[in-house]
Amino acid sequence: MPTLPPGPAALDRRDWIAGLERGLAIIECFDGEHPRMTASEVGLRCGMTRTAARRYLLTLQHIGHVAGDGKLFWLTPRVLRLGQSYLESARLPRVVQPFLQRVAAGTHETAYLSVLDGDEVVFIARNGPNRSMNTGYVLGARAPAQLTASGLLMLALRPQDETEHWLATRELVVFTSHTIASKERMALEFARIRAQGWALSEQQLDLNSRGIAVPLRDRHGTLVGALNVTMPMGHESSEDAVARVLPVLRETAQAMRNLI
Repeated sequence: MPTLPPGPAALDRRDWIAGLERGLAIIECFDGEHPRMTASEVGLRCGMTRTAARRYLLTLQHIGHVAGDGKLFWLTPRVLRLGQSYLESARLPRVVQPFLQRVAAGTHETAYLSVLDGDEVVFIARNGPNRSMNTGYVLGARAPAQLTASGLLMLALRPQDETEHWLATRELVVFTSHTIASKERMALEFARIRAQGWALSEQQLDLNSRGIAVPLRDRHGTLVGALNVTMPMGHESSEDAVARVLPVLRETAQAMRNLI
């Protein structure tokens, strides 16, 4: 019998539906480097046989989440309904919109709410001017956590033993000449963020991007996400950007605390 995968909570074997897990794994195996794949390629990426992968793909094709030409398969826009269901059903993205508007108006930058999902941050709400993709994120976008201000913040504010375990078990991939690639330097960055309570990330993922983030906590003090802005580099110094943006972010995060 298959072994239950590790998860955030224990699950009785009789309650585990392996087919559901595998079907979702097939959807998630498509990405920018693998937009169209054969059943064999999908099976290889998902750890299953070509025959099993093909059956899942044909089922997903039947319900409209996948399309194919007899050889290659690819995702359809219907998959977006999965993410849209979260955005429409979750309370947090709706509650924060007026506050993100306040941040955007007060800073003239794009404001975001992001949450941590594994090793990635997901931007679940946004407000502000539209800029080119290299200085901002679309709603629902993901990014490696350690390369963004909000991700660095949420990683650093975990219990210290969790942060140390994360750092010990990850490889730091370099994206730009400014990416933090040393685990020793990353540990110092986490300590600095914990001490000051906010995060600044510059040119980590994109050479023209700067981000500033503060924690968003609920009325019980539990960290539920990060409130952040992104802006282009070059218009002002780091110190001036922080002085201009950080007070607005902090004031807004405090105002939201009793509402979430």
